[in-house]
Amino acid sequence: MSSWEELIPRPRSHFIRVRCPDCGNEQITFDRATTEVSCSVCGAKLVEPRGGKAKILGEIVAVLD
Repeated sequence: MSSWEELIPRPRSHFIRVRCPDCGNEQITFDRATTEVSCSVCGAKLVEPRGGKAKILGEIVAVLD
């Protein structure tokens, strides 16, 4: 590990790709979302804010770095 990696910590939050349980549409959102995220196709709720980390109601397909 280099000295820069020791001094600068990695972020604890990530962008995630979530699949809608109703229509199967995939959407990219933040794992610590502060607003409700709805599916852009069918309008189903995908992410619900919880103060810190958001509650993910859909299926997490990928974690993006």
